[in-house]
Amino acid sequence: MAQEIREPKQERSIEKKNKIVQAGYELFSEVGYYATNTAQIAKRAGVSTGIVYGYFKDKRDILLDVLSIYVDNAFDPILSLMDGMTAPLQIRKLVGDVLDKAIAIHERNANIHEALHSLSHSDEAVNAKFIQLEDSITLRIAGKLVALGVNFPTINERVHLAMDLVQSFSHEYVFDHHPYIDYGAMRSLVEDTLVALFV
Repeated sequence: MAQEIREPKQERSIEKKNKIVQAGYELFSEVGYYATNTAQIAKRAGVSTGIVYGYFKDKRDILLDVLSIYVDNAFDPILSLMDGMTAPLQIRKLVGDVLDKAIAIHERNANIHEALHSLSHSDEAVNAKFIQLEDSITLRIAGKLVALGVNFPTINERVHLAMDLVQSFSHEYVFDHHPYIDYGAMRSLVEDTLVALFV
């Protein structure tokens, strides 16, 4: 018999489901996705395991809702920074601020970041969410830059490339720690490259 998943309608039920998602987010962030089980999520949320299974098929189902919180936590600071830009645009300062925020985001969300990105290679739903996010952010930032007078025929490509470079450097800076890399020098190269894309 198929498990019946219900969508909460009453405020108390919505609150329970939100607590489960928040508990999943916290545990995935603290110990990682694979080291977390549904019973731990239920305990953290203060509900029974049966209630968890009333709202979610399994741990992966919780993860898909957690992904929305992660997206908000990871990208709202950068999008808020971009939304606050005014002309004349100071590209070098903006680049430095974006890198600082991206590094802080990677540091704060290290475990869940790793879990979600590793799953994006094998889980179509997780990957689709990341692609949708990339599309949305690329177009939003490109639109803002055009409105501020930074307009190239290849603005979408430049923004997307910049996002990839920021993501790659932040990941390298926070997680990889190669002993032969001078990360201050690497950051300077990244900043110069990003500035060159938009001037």
